[in-house]
Amino acid sequence: MVAKGSAAKARAGTTVENVEVARIFRELADLLEIQGANPFRLRAYRNAARSIEELPESVDAIARSDPDRLCELPGIGKNLAGKIVEIVTSGTLAALREVSRELPRGLTTLMGVRGLGAKRARALYDGLGIHTLKQLERAARAGRIRDLAGFGEKTEQHILQELAARSPGEQRVLRSVAAQYGETYLTYLRALPGVLQAEIAGSYRRCRETVGDLDILASVKPRTPLVGHFVGYPEVEEVMAQGPTKASVRLRGGVQVDLRVLDQESYGAGLYYFTGSKAHNIAVRRIGQKLGLKVNEYGVFRGKRRIAGRTEADVFRVVGLPWIPPELREDRGEIDAARTGMLPRLVELGDIRGDVQMHTTASDGRNTLEEMVEAVRTLGYEYLAITDHSPALRMVQGLDRDGFRAQMKHIERLNARLRHVTILRAGEIDILAHGALDLDDETLAEMDLVVVSIHSGFDLPEPKQTERVLRALDHRSVDILGHPTGRILNRRSPIALDLERVLRAAAERGIMLEVNAQPDRLDLDDVSVRAAIEVGVRLVISSDAHAAAELRFMRWGVDQARRGWARKEDIANTLPFREFRKLLHARR
Repeated sequence: MVAKGSAAKARAGTTVENVEVARIFRELADLLEIQGANPFRLRAYRNAARSIEELPESVDAIARSDPDRLCELPGIGKNLAGKIVEIVTSGTLAALREVSRELPRGLTTLMGVRGLGAKRARALYDGLGIHTLKQLERAARAGRIRDLAGFGEKTEQHILQELAARSPGEQRVLRSVAAQYGETYLTYLRALPGVLQAEIAGSYRRCRETVGDLDILASVKPRTPLVGHFVGYPEVEEVMAQGPTKASVRLRGGVQVDLRVLDQESYGAGLYYFTGSKAHNIAVRRIGQKLGLKVNEYGVFRGKRRIAGRTEADVFRVVGLPWIPPELREDRGEIDAARTGMLPRLVELGDIRGDVQMHTTASDGRNTLEEMVEAVRTLGYEYLAITDHSPALRMVQGLDRDGFRAQMKHIERLNARLRHVTILRAGEIDILAHGALDLDDETLAEMDLVVVSIHSGFDLPEPKQTERVLRALDHRSVDILGHPTGRILNRRSPIALDLERVLRAAAERGIMLEVNAQPDRLDLDDVSVRAAIEVGVRLVISSDAHAAAELRFMRWGVDQARRGWARKEDIANTLPFREFRKLLHARR
């Protein structure tokens, strides 16, 4: 039986997750942008959304217990604080309902197609009534978009290419967003007396960068009412299915969560099976078949007798394999590596000794230099690089020559009195259209570390884009190529780049490539991480933090590197400071 809840009812006793409050603010900002609202108003909502997502405590708890303290949060004034209280107490926002009466809420999905943006999304809606991706694709295939003012046949073909590049089927959410829903839900389930084990499986456990839905596996003591507890979770909007040992729900944020309850003797086999991937499971099942075994979600069987299943390690053992980390279970050679004892010892979050990209209020960050340093110290890192933007990125008021020089002097004064942590004088310098760098050579040479990145000209054809990057890597001061493909998950495709040539050039020049840990970037992707390692490129994992709370994003970058088979020795910023510093300015 299907049950539905009302998002507008009073939420007494119900916790609204930070990610849900942030989602509402972002959706409102997107709709207001399509309406042509004041840019400062849009920025206020988006900055508030980001601050709330980064908040290490529940904004719901603050709003209920001490609403005045909301105004102490970064980017939250009296007006936004009142809106947070409204969301927490009612589950919705009147301002969003008002805007939604004028524009379909689905229209914001068009803004995620590279090359459209708010103005073109509005033009598509006003001219053709388009407000979904399916409508957009049908109109493009029918040749109807080219006749709209400001579009043309070339834009129409570009739209089709962008849509074709997207993953088919359901909309996937960032793993970091899924975590905010799933980890809180998991804590709720584990708190029920009688629950023995519970874990999120599926692509989430394999650390895929996006997640379609969440699969939770559990084992319980007899007569533990876990399914009823599961569907009674306050964030559940709709119960899609419910039975004695399984259930499926949709949360208010739109994420689907499936529960499967297994006997304790089958829990390890079920966790293995539902973690996947499908290709990995098929490969292991074939190994079992050759041994006369049947491997499924209930265990490993010889005939009708179950010989393994309580733990994942037992499942692997009986088919002759060591335990394989979930991140590697993609049937990309991990089984052969396991057979031959060549599985890598993957890098771990605790291996990281420094963070080498972050931003301050000097450009587009939301904390001061001193605040970022203090936050890094609390994480126990030995070093950090302050990498504010260069002037080409005008929207964030990047630093010019004088700005960087003043900042470097400030850092020198701080370093003179700091203990146990060292600040590297650095910058994130734009790669301009033809490969030149957006700062003079003399200032670059004085920096301790130089990160170069692309923030414009994303649509250059592959030959020109590749030459642009290669010219930048030829500069003697460059140490790191930041977020190398420029992608933003679910919003912007990677730039057209001959990555193989770039990797070879980086290896020859001793330049490191970044695994950017921003959860909507995770750039390099896992396949490219592995390719970089194979040609001898050293990697760094950076948070690219724009606020102190974002330093915690390092976790997502480590997960991404693990999916790319990265070991501690492949990641430069696992080195102590003295060793890491030797890698900088190799060609100077």
